[in-house]
Amino acid sequence: MKVPLQSVYNWYRGLIRNPKYRWWVILGTLLYFVSPIDIAPDFLPIVGQIDDVFLLTLLVTEVSGLLIEGFKARKGQVEAQVANTAEDSTSSSATVDVDAVSVK
Repeated sequence: MKVPLQSVYNWYRGLIRNPKYRWWVILGTLLYFVSPIDIAPDFLPIVGQIDDVFLLTLLVTEVSGLLIEGFKARKGQVEAQVANTAEDSTSSSATVDVDAVSVK
């Protein structure tokens, strides 16, 4: 059974998009770090640390993804509240946002 690495990666990224599975990955990674059972024991010179580094990278990626999504969600709520209060406090004139582009 030969499974290309890219297909495994695509499956993993699709699985992680579900927030429930993201929490399971974080919980499983934390449990792996505190567990005495290890895939590759750390007394092996390089191989022992590779699995730990891989899982630490996985943990940092998932936690930072959660933090960034939470920050964006809160920022969006704050901006929406500010926009609603700004509309209520000003007259009923319409505001147009324009992106400036330099012309050479």
